[in-house]
Amino acid sequence: MAEDYALPQEQIDHFLEHGWIKISNCFSREKAAELQETMWTRLGMDPNDMSTWTMERINMPWFRAFDVSRLAPKAWGGICSLLKAPRIDPSASTWKDSFIVNLGTPSGHNCIVKPQELQGWHVDGDFFVHYLDSPEQALLVIPLWSDILPSAGGTYICPPAISIIANHLYTHPEGVSPRMTPRAQNPSFKQEDTGLKWFNDLAASMPDDAFVEATGVVGDVYLLHPLMLHSASNNQLRKVRVITNPPVSLKEPFSFDREDGDYSVVERKTMRALGKERLGGWKVLGERQRIVPERVRIQQEMKRKEEERLRALKEKEGNGVETKTEVAPVA
Repeated sequence: MAEDYALPQEQIDHFLEHGWIKISNCFSREKAAELQETMWTRLGMDPNDMSTWTMERINMPWFRAFDVSRLAPKAWGGICSLLKAPRIDPSASTWKDSFIVNLGTPSGHNCIVKPQELQGWHVDGDFFVHYLDSPEQALLVIPLWSDILPSAGGTYICPPAISIIANHLYTHPEGVSPRMTPRAQNPSFKQEDTGLKWFNDLAASMPDDAFVEATGVVGDVYLLHPLMLHSASNNQLRKVRVITNPPVSLKEPFSFDREDGDYSVVERKTMRALGKERLGGWKVLGERQRIVPERVRIQQEMKRKEEERLRALKEKEGNGVETKTEVAPVA
């Protein structure tokens, strides 16, 4: 039961102050290894031969989905503490084996790249028009499926940017694109040529102490405010980094004007970021719309290739050819 794993006040206070928390021991190393059993086959790479690591970061498609409350009840308890369980849409809040693997590059090996110089900064939710109260991405969740040492490709987050992004959405109730472009500048919300410039410029303007590197061990789970600016980092050590980032969705949009004052922790953090205790009179002025991102087409092709590799593996096993499925080594 989620109530058995409710967050202590100390962690709720940390989330209200910083917009993130880390919960430890949410699942075992054995479970992580089991779920990654065919990962290297799917990738078409050899974990022991870096010459086969032909991509720096891979956002893998998914084959299996899991009930979070059963797989990681402690994490689910934290999610429910931040959002209030009855408001969560369970059908849109599952975990999947869509691993995000950071292998680094030969040129980036032993090279320091400051957070301000990274070019992958963004806020999650490339599949919908964004509003301050958007329910589609109610929380950003990062389970760690491998150990992640400092400088080993962990996600960087920028907590102070939450207030800037929240104010941007507050002043654009007509809606903005996933890249934060106001509706008037991109009415059809077509794929933008600006890339992640808005986010990267914001990160570049931040001081060194504005950033946190999401490190930890297998079984740790980060719970982040949905407007948390974040980016993959350079895997300087070239230790295999494996995470996922399953979304959590709500049945209804966030509300910042509740008569009974029964706000979730995430709603309270959003209002605190705006310097307000209640947003009376604010409302969405545009249509809630879904967007089909380019990554969907890319992942469909990736899944087709992964299925071919898995079929080939099964055929070898069926023909009596001895095979050994590699498990992703932990950092």
